[in-house]
Amino acid sequence: MKYIVQLLLLSILTLACAQKEKKEAVEEVSIKGEEIAYTANDVTMNGYIAYNENVEGKRPGILVVHEWWGHNEYTRKRANMLAELGYVAIAVDMYGNGKKAEHPEDAQKFSSNVMGNFEDAKDRFNAAIETLKGNPNVDQNKIGAIGYCFGGSVILSMANAGIDLDGVAAFHAGLQLPVMPKDTLRSRVIVMNGADDPFVTAEQVENFTGAMEKANADFQFINYEGAVHAYTNPGATELGEKFNLPLAYNAEADSASWEEMKKFFNTTFPSK
Repeated sequence: MKYIVQLLLLSILTLACAQKEKKEAVEEVSIKGEEIAYTANDVTMNGYIAYNENVEGKRPGILVVHEWWGHNEYTRKRANMLAELGYVAIAVDMYGNGKKAEHPEDAQKFSSNVMGNFEDAKDRFNAAIETLKGNPNVDQNKIGAIGYCFGGSVILSMANAGIDLDGVAAFHAGLQLPVMPKDTLRSRVIVMNGADDPFVTAEQVENFTGAMEKANADFQFINYEGAVHAYTNPGATELGEKFNLPLAYNAEADSASWEEMKKFFNTTFPSK
């Protein structure tokens, strides 16, 4: 009898160790990044999809919309970071043909062209969603979005326009939107703003949050003291100095806002 009990305990320990080793193997991160082209109204969009090859099964998909500089390595870095968290992420190209701005004047022109033709912008955004959903690793019923600066304005506007998104997380977004919040808004929303951002006025914040409250939206608005525009981008300070713009990286606000985003999507997709 004693021998049988010992054998049983040994079997249990062996099984537990095997399960632990299996779990540790699954938790190893191996990010696969893929260039991907898709079209909207005969314009080719050059995107990038990232996911962890070691995660099995379908998982939520998240769009990453770039700053007004265009789809660049920073956008792809954020897609990779989301992939490390277990999502499938697509770095979106809203300008088309992978177009990037080298000067603020070009960035202003490119971003205005997109937001000034909102129906075309919706087509481009929807094309990115369908491309993301087409990835075999994506749960098509669980789609979210994050965006930076211009990209933050894009995802907020798309949610306000009724695009089917479970949650959107906007970092240092402009709040003068082509489509403001209304009672048709269904997405959960978190906006993480630099409290000292001169591009976002107190009046704009009041108008936006007031519209969200009137729409009875599920939203959070967080201000980070001491943070200005583009606070999440490590290259922002250099760009600000180069072009005499109020841009600056803030490591503390960057880290804090990313943690808030993680919590936000953990509650949006609790069983991912």
